[in-house]
Amino acid sequence: MVAWNSTLKAWLRRGVLFALGLAATIAIVRMMRSMDWESVGGALGQLSWWHLLILLAVLVARQVANAAPLSYYIEGISLYRATINDLAATMLTAFAPPPSDMALRVAMFSSWGISTPVAIAGTTMNALTFFIVRFAAPLFGFALVLATGRALGFRWLDAISLLIAAVLIAVVLVITRSDTAAKALGESCGRFACRFKRSISPASWGQKCLDFQRELSTRFSYAFPRSVAVSFVMVFLDGLLLLLAIRFVGLDSGALSMMDIAVAFLFAFPLTAFPMSGMGVVDVAISVACIEAAGTDAVQEPVLAALIIWRVFNVAGPLLLGVAASAMWKRTVRPGRQSLPHSP
Repeated sequence: MVAWNSTLKAWLRRGVLFALGLAATIAIVRMMRSMDWESVGGALGQLSWWHLLILLAVLVARQVANAAPLSYYIEGISLYRATINDLAATMLTAFAPPPSDMALRVAMFSSWGISTPVAIAGTTMNALTFFIVRFAAPLFGFALVLATGRALGFRWLDAISLLIAAVLIAVVLVITRSDTAAKALGESCGRFACRFKRSISPASWGQKCLDFQRELSTRFSYAFPRSVAVSFVMVFLDGLLLLLAIRFVGLDSGALSMMDIAVAFLFAFPLTAFPMSGMGVVDVAISVACIEAAGTDAVQEPVLAALIIWRVFNVAGPLLLGVAASAMWKRTVRPGRQSLPHSP
């Protein structure tokens, strides 16, 4: 019966993802067919070399903010090393399926003298923090809608996203304050690591994670709020990338105000949970919201051009930076320290 329920849940999950993917594909195809590609090219042609430098600077700041929680959760990891680790792992996800990125993260942390259980626990906390912020982003969207007197429309559905964020916060609080939950997390991580080395003991990892939880309990009040705050800074910088891209292709505040763009971005941000940061799904959501806010289809081509620029920087950009980060790590790490997760 349990196996049947698990199978049913798996198929339901696949069905929901397939339906969402199909809906997004249909929307994208329809949008592409109605697009004046000559106008899109003309909008892209307005991009100057100094625009690229500004966008690159914002991208680098975004990636540093994205990696900063690792330096809060894992004692002894500098902001520089956290950024190198995060960029390299991001790059690997584009070429190899999970858990390859976790293997690389742990190998890098191990080369810097961080034990595997602590590295995985810190990385897990980092991921949980990011998911909390990702699903909490519409909260600011709701605030902007209320403050500017805009119609909410179907955006009320993002209340589901806020509920997910609340649940994740509860999970984090339970894990960091409950010995039982912390031990269970460590054992789960141990079973995960067994995929790399079968001699690993999940029970030992559970104890190590419990030890880490007890150590984190003295750091949690320091690490968690700072991690949430800096993750929201990352969201702000990602939105700034989009705003700058829209301005650089010729859409001024008369066509689309900063509030129009912010609302479109914040309500679409939870959709970045889809693969490749929700490429396609997020873009359609933002494009539709911008056209609705402008009240005319005339912004459709410039917005698409801006979205292309935004995606080059927030998806392709981190991959290229990740290649450089991985090379930098390999050049500085001592021989014999590059290894997959090992038993503590």
